Amino acid sequence: MGPLCLRVDGQSFRDPQNREIILRGINVAGDAKYPKSPDIPTYISDKFFDADNVSFVGRPFALEDSHTHFKRLRKWGYNSIRYIFTWEAIEHAGPGIYDEEWIAFTIEVLRIAKQYGFYVFMDPHQDVWSRLSGGSGAPMWTLYAAGLDPRAFKKTEAALVQNTYDNPSEFPKMIWSTNYTRLVCQTMFTLFWAGRDFAPKAVIDGVNIQEYLQGHFIAACKHLAQKIHDAGDLEDEVIIGWESMNEPHRGLVGVQDISVIPAEQQLQLGTSPTAFQAMLTGSGRACEEGTWAFGSFGPYQTGRELVDPEGESVWLPVDYNDSKYGWQRDSGWKLGVCLWAQHGVWDPSSDTLLQKDYFSKNPQSGEKLDYEKFTNSYFLHHYRAYRDAIRSVWPGAILLCQPPVMEVPPDVKGTVDDDPNMVHAVHFYDGLTLLTKHWNRLYNVDVIGVLRGKYLAPAFAVKIGETAIRNCLRDQLKFLRDESLNYMGNHPMIFTEIGIPYDMDDKHAYKTGDYSSQTSAMDANHFALEGSASNGFTLWVYMTQNDHEWGDQWNGEDLSIYSHDDLQLPGGTTTRSIHPHSAAYSESQSSGEEQEIGPRNLKRALTSPSISSDYSQEPLRQNQGYRAAEAFLRPSPIYVNGRLNRHVFDLKECTFTMALTTQSSTASDAPTEIYLPDFHFPEANTVVTVSGGKWEINSQDIQTVKLQCLRWWHAEGEQEIKIEGIKRKPGEFSNPSSEDVTYLEQCQRGQCAIM
Repeated sequence: MGPLCLRVDGQSFRDPQNREIILRGINVAGDAKYPKSPDIPTYISDKFFDADNVSFVGRPFALEDSHTHFKRLRKWGYNSIRYIFTWEAIEHAGPGIYDEEWIAFTIEVLRIAKQYGFYVFMDPHQDVWSRLSGGSGAPMWTLYAAGLDPRAFKKTEAALVQNTYDNPSEFPKMIWSTNYTRLVCQTMFTLFWAGRDFAPKAVIDGVNIQEYLQGHFIAACKHLAQKIHDAGDLEDEVIIGWESMNEPHRGLVGVQDISVIPAEQQLQLGTSPTAFQAMLTGSGRACEEGTWAFGSFGPYQTGRELVDPEGESVWLPVDYNDSKYGWQRDSGWKLGVCLWAQHGVWDPSSDTLLQKDYFSKNPQSGEKLDYEKFTNSYFLHHYRAYRDAIRSVWPGAILLCQPPVMEVPPDVKGTVDDDPNMVHAVHFYDGLTLLTKHWNRLYNVDVIGVLRGKYLAPAFAVKIGETAIRNCLRDQLKFLRDESLNYMGNHPMIFTEIGIPYDMDDKHAYKTGDYSSQTSAMDANHFALEGSASNGFTLWVYMTQNDHEWGDQWNGEDLSIYSHDDLQLPGGTTTRSIHPHSAAYSESQSSGEEQEIGPRNLKRALTSPSISSDYSQEPLRQNQGYRAAEAFLRPSPIYVNGRLNRHVFDLKECTFTMALTTQSSTASDAPTEIYLPDFHFPEANTVVTVSGGKWEINSQDIQTVKLQCLRWWHAEGEQEIKIEGIKRKPGEFSNPSSEDVTYLEQCQRGQCAIM
């Protein structure tokens, strides 16, 4: 296989034949958020605080398993991968100490991805700063560098960390996301972006904490980039570029009044402290805080609760020994005292708030700050430094710029930052579905419209009926695409995260095998993507260790399209699942695709986890389903000779339509190509109508993976194609057939051929 040679051409990606490339991708893999040795998902507490002595070698999966995972994803039609790694994986042992074994392992995994023809871009992933603060990303030592004690986060509620819960099964769903507005995350991001301005006393090794943290993060990513560059066979051939830090958050920068909850803080769950209350409880003071829940129409207050740390402080004690990591803290930075108190924000002798607007303006210039100003100054300053570091290693790297989620992007159009090799990376989730873990067919809300001031009142943003909901999701994504062109300039845009929760409705699907709600939600999200005019997406997420009990093994999330405890959708003309002893199974195994039931996974398939949405010990049915695969396994343009105008897949009618415009006839070696999943479009049952030209359906062999595609040679001008597949009854693939269940029972008794 020769170089992939993807290049940016204005708003598009192009291949060497000048065909437009549409990225249909997946995040690989959620397992990379936590270490392999020891194996510490977020519901495990043992050795959690020994975070210097960990290894991510084996993440996202072992080398010997790489072919299985890449074959599966290629068979499902994905051509691109957002490759997840964390700063912690590189530099967990201490400042400047890089894990060269993990780097060498990562290079080998990427070489295997290369064999399957993936376009890969690297994602330095983080959520609410660090595993130690309830997310993923930064090494533990960064918290100690900032003067924080991770062992005190629990009692002070400075961060909610599932690993420290006495009963991890009681960790409330989606509560981790509120860590962005709790003391640890607010402090760390404020120091990372703007420590020089807001915490000038925080000096370590002779530099401000801002320079110290940013410098180490960028140097670690540059070191990995250098090693990948030195490998000599990855850049351009499989890796197309680097994304900036995942989901950056402003911390406290631009918060106008820390004594109240900001109006823009839409997400409130559990206890919800103001920033000042978080400072007080972080210093051991008791505070009565509002408690919140999230309902069908958003957050609502449920009462008040006393949070009493009983004098425990989140700040490192005065006798803490800094010699462990070898840094030198400036004498003007006092341990044992809140860093913000040291900068005159509040008085710990009287617990009085002195400067409620401390973070509302730039202390140097006096300029008023808000999220838009933050994005165009502090964020952009960091992005430039990160971009330049990666480009110093690989001048041709595509840089995917990811500004703060759901916020207005930086205004760089027509400026020196209007880089022709830049791509805008955007995240979007249907928040109502994600937070309630329920697909509401009756109504949804135009969240982007509300955030951008489109409506006189939020009530006007409510959309009624499933058709209106689907159109609303599409229009929000299309708005973000148009906004990108207005602010970022003439560049491609990718939705690098979008997805749905699978554990909807108290894990109803896991008890019944009925994934109809998930199918509707996944189909609606893909319908929105197809109508967004973006250049592609990377779905969140592929998780190799997902199961029905703990989901993605991370903070109760369950968004993986793959699970050990579900079956995989069959292909071809099959109308039900393929039995492991059938000829179809043997042929599939020889092509490298792991089937839903086999000798290696039979025991797991026959085991019923005991879970529900609140992790109670309610038994589930043995009949697992197909995880809404019919909705994400869908046709998609791969290469378009010309310009793609529109495309959409109607799942109910099993009909794909696409329109394009081209200035010249298709060359023999550069047809327009469309991925056709054989589940929906078995060749013998597929009807194709074109405006002109000729077409053929064939299977391409990629490392023994048979990928069914339609190739279309057409003339110049506006062209259209319509492809009709097998229209199935709604719910036909909601759960396995009685025949499947009988076969599994026979295997359990040792009466089937594979035992």
